[in-house]
Amino acid sequence: MAEAAGQSVEIVEVGPRDGYQGIGPFIPTATKIAFLERLAATGLWRIEIGSFVSATALPQLSDTAEVLGACAGIAGIRPQVLVPNEKYGRAALAAGSTFLAFVLSVSEAHNRSNVRRHLLESVEEYRRLIAALPDGIDVRLNLATSFDCPFDGRVAEADVLALLEELVPILPDAEICLCDTTGRASPDHVERLVAACHARFPQARRWALHAHDTYGLGLANVYAAWKQGIRVFDASFGGLGGCPFAPGATGNVATEDLAWMFRRMGVATGVDLDALVPVACDGAAIPGGLPGGRVRHALTASAR
Repeated sequence: MAEAAGQSVEIVEVGPRDGYQGIGPFIPTATKIAFLERLAATGLWRIEIGSFVSATALPQLSDTAEVLGACAGIAGIRPQVLVPNEKYGRAALAAGSTFLAFVLSVSEAHNRSNVRRHLLESVEEYRRLIAALPDGIDVRLNLATSFDCPFDGRVAEADVLALLEELVPILPDAEICLCDTTGRASPDHVERLVAACHARFPQARRWALHAHDTYGLGLANVYAAWKQGIRVFDASFGGLGGCPFAPGATGNVATEDLAWMFRRMGVATGVDLDALVPVACDGAAIPGGLPGGRVRHALTASAR
């Protein structure tokens, strides 16, 4: 694809957070750290390593502080952590995090289910957290249910833009990630929303897409966002994932699928696909995991 030659994208590996959070059997902390070491060795430098949340709500991620501490010994990694409110944002900072991903939902129903807050409460908590940040902290703003809500159905584009009118001025430099929480987005919807966001908020310089592959449209939606200028994409090794607060949602688009598609398009990712596939195979085999994706099966077919 000649038009893509010389271009590049950034893949954010979210498997160690989104991929693990719905798994019941506790993954040993040492195993999580070993996977981070292997993922970083493939060229996946930016990795969401966990979230600071209630251990009762998500016991699988109760060791995030320990995992974060281990990242200091992993060459090349830039760990980010998910936080759902001001309290846990401050806890992440106290644990040494320098990259926060603050999540709230466009849908009121999902925001109450996911973070136990009225939407406007979450906006104010984000405002207070940003005001209290020390220097040197990177911030991403994750807008869950930007396209569809598991409770209310399709989310109006006007609702996304209205919420962003409140949020963007708080920190214009924040990276803003539009999240297809349920995997029900379609490429035309993605194109329209991304175009509308760019037109309405030219001061927001970094946009990202978080795609789930529940209905098999994950890669198509990534491509639609790429055509509209997005260059940061979340993905999960082995296609692991699924939101415990979005019934029926399966994993993110698989990292290996994303890396393969962009390689075929002539778009650089910095990811060594040959090194990634064995890690993805092992990730897909984690007990209790819900894997997805196609590329690892295709590339290992001859070995089988």
